[in-house]
Amino acid sequence: MNVSVVARKGLDEDTLALVQRLVAMIPWPFDRQAKADVAATLLDGRLRLAEKVFGWGRESMEVGVQELRTGIVCEGDTSTRRKPRAEERLPDLQRDIHELFDSQSQADSRLGTTLRYLNASAAAVREALVSKGYAEAELPSVRTISNLLNRMGYRLRTVIKAKPQKKRQKQT
Repeated sequence: MNVSVVARKGLDEDTLALVQRLVAMIPWPFDRQAKADVAATLLDGRLRLAEKVFGWGRESMEVGVQELRTGIVCEGDTSTRRKPRAEERLPDLQRDIHELFDSQSQADSRLGTTLRYLNASAAAVREALVSKGYAEAELPSVRTISNLLNRMGYRLRTVIKAKPQKKRQKQT
């Protein structure tokens, strides 16, 4: 930490902690501008020093400096960006999977959970959906269908009741 600027400005640890807490209360995207303003006012505009002292990201402070200079708030909220799920893109997909495979699924043998076991692989589910009329290109991949089946409560395992039990020899 560059002690000379911090010491020259008379900033102690309590003041730095207070500034950090106050900036943390400011909502996005104005917190970038506040961080840039703090760096400009208290640390002579040294963003690397502000990164060391406060632990803030230098890149976001650089955006805040540009926002303060131009007066334009940058809209780059990555938290709202996401790829839509398969069931959002194809609203009838879950209903069709239920129609095709509910008769083949079995409940847990001990009825301890609400999970249903399905004696079909995700690839078989995908092929059944293609034969039902879905286009090959619009269906998600096999791994995505496996994730979808897990979210729907299906488990892609062999049914425990159907497994033959091993014969054990008695010890004498």
